Amino acid sequence: MTNADANGQRIPTNLRILRIIEIIGRSDEALTPADINREIDLPKATVHRLCRTLEAEGYLIRDRSSGRLRPGQRLRSLSSGILHASSAHIARHQVLREIAAEVRETVNFVVAEEQGMRYLDRVETDWPLRIQLPVGTNVPFHCTASGKMFMASLPEPECRAFVNALALTRLTANTHVEPSSLLADVRETRRNNYSLDREEFIEGMNAVAVPVFSPDGVWISAIAIHGPVQRLSIAAAVARVDVLHEGARDLQRALFP
Repeated sequence: MTNADANGQRIPTNLRILRIIEIIGRSDEALTPADINREIDLPKATVHRLCRTLEAEGYLIRDRSSGRLRPGQRLRSLSSGILHASSAHIARHQVLREIAAEVRETVNFVVAEEQGMRYLDRVETDWPLRIQLPVGTNVPFHCTASGKMFMASLPEPECRAFVNALALTRLTANTHVEPSSLLADVRETRRNNYSLDREEFIEGMNAVAVPVFSPDGVWISAIAIHGPVQRLSIAAAVARVDVLHEGARDLQRALFP
């Protein structure tokens, strides 16, 4: 056993947990300790012990259906905090301001957490009629554009398991309360590369979201805009998708210079 990573470099003891976190963080699916060890080549017992420690401390959690490991609340909070506190926060906020100036609606930078989708940053519209969802708000996965965008980033088997584990609480007449209809919506989202909230979360509010990826294709967050139906129809929301995708590319460059 070499105690080395995939490039043959020896991993110092004090960096082994960080390497496990890095591998979990960049994967688009849940992993087993054996999957992790294919990249770092440590003794099996060591990898299992480190994974158990991370799980016990809330940095990793086990997928309910497969038992595989994925980021837990503390790891997601850690990554969100780094994104918020780093110098990239200024560049990110400037990108959101530029998007908001073009679409003339509230723009949100939204990340996934255990409690739902969290509004990490936002730029408010200058219209007097607006919907208040302040920074730090957590919103459900199943009835928001950003939540469906996150679910669309998951591989299909993991997405099905995720949806089946959700409490599909009805919040409006349009809320998905059956897994089959929500999954159909998420598949449409995956095909379109954007997601819609058709008054599913708040009656009288529409929303649209697009994904933000790292340079190596890992889902990072969603950019979402929302507005009252009197001003932001579904057609008007879809018409702004190209601007949001351009903003997502600008955000990628800001977050990963």
